[in-house]
Amino acid sequence: MESNLSKGAILAKEDISEYVAHLQLHMTLQARNLVPTLQPQQKDSREELLHQTQATFEKLVSRQGL
Repeated sequence: MESNLSKGAILAKEDISEYVAHLQLHMTLQARNLVPTLQPQQKDSREELLHQTQATFEKLVSRQGL
């Protein structure tokens, strides 16, 4: 009978641990929805052109063996 109680206690601890893990995941996902994005969703066309130009320049420089 004592072993049944200890098994039950172990199962209860596992259930609580699983519940807490699920709750932490849920809270993390909800927190993501509450935090605003740091960058605007739409970029200015000039800013986009600048990034493309920088990326192209960096590719060309990295391919040249200095």
